[in-house]
Amino acid sequence: MTEKETFQAAKALKLRKRAKRKKPEFARPESWRYTRLKENWRRPRGLDNKVRKSVLGWPPLVRAGYRGPKVARGLHPSGYREVLVHNAEELKEIDPKTQAIRIAHTVGKRKRTKIITEARRRKLTILNVKEVKEKVEEKKEKEEEIKKEEREPEKQEEAEEEIEVEKPKKEKKPRKRKRSKEEQ
Repeated sequence: MTEKETFQAAKALKLRKRAKRKKPEFARPESWRYTRLKENWRRPRGLDNKVRKSVLGWPPLVRAGYRGPKVARGLHPSGYREVLVHNAEELKEIDPKTQAIRIAHTVGKRKRTKIITEARRRKLTILNVKEVKEKVEEKKEKEEEIKKEEREPEKQEEAEEEIEVEKPKKEKKPRKRKRSKEEQ
């Protein structure tokens, strides 16, 4: 992508954002009336359907006029084109100026780390690297908790004593059934 094209893409992204504010949320006709109908859009096909006829007071019909600019279609909000990656070898074909990678959800931890290290080496933008960071932070928190527990063995003993002091709950006996007059 040249500078002119990147400028056009940035401008188109702003235009798309502005147009999206005006675009209505399209809901399936009559979904607000019947709980059995989900809100996801279905094109109305009935002869007398008010939405299909564009009757005043009814929600608008999905039309091509609501589309975003052609240059911005398929672009991530960051301005890059998304490329789905399954292994580190696929990174060779990616242009770092115009494309960003999204690691497929089926990729495991080992392959994911290889992809991330290779992508950072090639200075590629990764769109879903956040998931790995969260797992690393959770591990750090767990390690800190373990260290605290090792430092404070006295508090653990006190907690164990408190647990032993609690009385066991009594088991409920089954109630006797009342006999009717006929049975007596």
